[in-house]
Amino acid sequence: MERKILWIAVIVALAGFLFGFDTVVISGADKKLQELWNSSDTFHGIVVMGMALWGTVIGALFGAIPTNKLGRKKTLVWIGVLYSVSALGSALTHDPISFAVFRFIGGLGVGASTIAAPAYISEIAPAKNRGKLVGMYQFNIVFGILIAYLSNYLLSGISDQDWRFMIGAEAIPAILYTTLVFYVPKSPRWLVVKERYDEAESVITSLKLDFSLKDLKDDVKSTLTTGTQETIFMKKYRFPLILAFLIAFFNQWSGINAFLYYAPRIFELAGLGESTALLSSIGIGVTNLVFTLIGIYLIDRLGRKQLMYFGSIGYIVSLSLVSAAFFLNWTGMAVPIFLFVFIASHAIGQGAVIWVFISEIFPNHLRGSGQAFGCSTHWVLAALIPSFVPFLFGKIGPGIVFGFFAFMMILQLLWVFFMMPETKGISLEELGKKLIRKES
Repeated sequence: MERKILWIAVIVALAGFLFGFDTVVISGADKKLQELWNSSDTFHGIVVMGMALWGTVIGALFGAIPTNKLGRKKTLVWIGVLYSVSALGSALTHDPISFAVFRFIGGLGVGASTIAAPAYISEIAPAKNRGKLVGMYQFNIVFGILIAYLSNYLLSGISDQDWRFMIGAEAIPAILYTTLVFYVPKSPRWLVVKERYDEAESVITSLKLDFSLKDLKDDVKSTLTTGTQETIFMKKYRFPLILAFLIAFFNQWSGINAFLYYAPRIFELAGLGESTALLSSIGIGVTNLVFTLIGIYLIDRLGRKQLMYFGSIGYIVSLSLVSAAFFLNWTGMAVPIFLFVFIASHAIGQGAVIWVFISEIFPNHLRGSGQAFGCSTHWVLAALIPSFVPFLFGKIGPGIVFGFFAFMMILQLLWVFFMMPETKGISLEELGKKLIRKES
């Protein structure tokens, strides 16, 4: 694999670092902001904590428009701008509504990045290394999560408004990323769809890619239906559409985002002090990072489906134990240990697979729209579930909530066994044709 391709993938995958940092940095400010603004559980969950996720939903719903029209590269630049504005604005605000607005802006960047970044990397990656390279986006997500937890721990208590430093720290990597992404080339597959053949040929030659301009032209001709404006909702694309929906659906019904947002609160409910809860959150970040690296190492060796089996079984065992711990009042480190197993299961399974899988299963000319559909499903649920966690914990208790998540992971295991195809080592063009034929 060309070193140049690797470095480009690393730069683009930094969008994932900002995604991870932005998603969980709020966890360190969670209880402080609720006390500062004297918010009810519902207002705090939906507006203060949840508004970034609603921004993510909008970013995912409409992110295909700039990704397809402006191109992957320009969209990635604008994503960096959104992250930068959000970090600075959220840190300097003085009321919950303004705070929510700036968090919403950052959410737009997160949602759009889940479309543009994996799509871009998958379109320049050699088939044999595609899982590993697109997986770097997920690695950067969990690295961002770890750094956010560590940053929150180190900044906690430095002043009576330490939350401002926690939130504002994101501006540093956001500005760096925005600068670096200016130097990556445009996606050759996007250039061919836009009939900008000379530019595409230049990128293919410069990066020494494992496909030719003729290959890309032939694919566009073979997948387009003559005389029609194609969409992902056409009957022949129903199977990849269902696959994108279900992998995103099950990803969030594991409870992963609910847990990442409220890790310190969950640990305190389990009987740990505030300082120990924050420190345990760093342990979650380290576990996530280590097992994501293992998942990325294995994804092109064992395949996507095998990792989903590992993850599903780990989810079922760990979530059942967490639920039992709350019902049986187990104290001390029982809940953190079970949740470390949960995070490891997520990292090696859904975490390593989801963005790779969604970026592979749609044909070139519909990849942006397909990514948008899968990502929108993911983020609608990622907004809804964490928004109601404080309310559900208070009304029915964490034991029932985690028990339900375990049940949903049994359904995921059945989906993987009966329906999920293996995509390892197959070119994007061949995959598109293979999955279309399933519906013919």
